[in-house]
Amino acid sequence: MRHKHASTPNRSFRVADQIQRDLAELIRDLKDPRVGLLTINSVEVTPDYAHAKIYFSLLVGDSAACETALNEAAGYLRNGLFKRLQIHTVPTLHFHFDRTTERAAELSALIIQANATRARED
Repeated sequence: MRHKHASTPNRSFRVADQIQRDLAELIRDLKDPRVGLLTINSVEVTPDYAHAKIYFSLLVGDSAACETALNEAAGYLRNGLFKRLQIHTVPTLHFHFDRTTERAAELSALIIQANATRARED
């Protein structure tokens, strides 16, 4: 007898990956000026495929305004996913600004500053 739950994690990753690729294309077509140049960093899909958290980073623009615009356009983007994905349930989309790159830049600056201070002391 084949166990159904054994393949679920791989399918979940594949669905999340496909959502990430398709959303990148759909977001490019948005006409909202609040949506700047962004990168979708990751997509987390719930086990029942009812909800998806989309984490993005922004190259140009206001992160709060972009997050608001994307969440307002979530229905339109979900409708676009319906047409592209070959799954029964397309999840409700929830966009979140990913601060990982900001934190990495801050930590990098602190490390550079600490190294410069150490070099002056030596």
